[in-house]
Amino acid sequence: QVQLVESGGGLVQSGGSLTLSCEASGNVFSIRSMGWYRQAPGKQRELVARITRAGAINYANDVIGRFTIARGNTENTVTLQMSTLKPEDTAVYYCNVELPYNLMFGRGTQVTVSS
Repeated sequence: QVQLVESGGGLVQSGGSLTLSCEASGNVFSIRSMGWYRQAPGKQRELVARITRAGAINYANDVIGRFTIARGNTENTVTLQMSTLKPEDTAVYYCNVELPYNLMFGRGTQVTVSS
């Protein structure tokens, strides 16, 4: 099994920046990719960014140029640097890992961007 611990998030004004971090523990050798999803009120959960074990990176179109995903100090840690935040970025952000047979999500951390 894999456990996920998220940190970061909070309240920021439009145009501001925040950094989210996620550390995976347990059977980390089974992880194929790590990333972040988000879910805004009344909307479906959507992929924000992810990085594979090989280093390939994907971003949602509306965060390209504003968000940067990277591995942390260890291979089982991932950070999401978010800049030029907009009110529409307000959502619960979930750390995500892709395992051989399923996806796993953390508990989520709230990001609120005020206008």
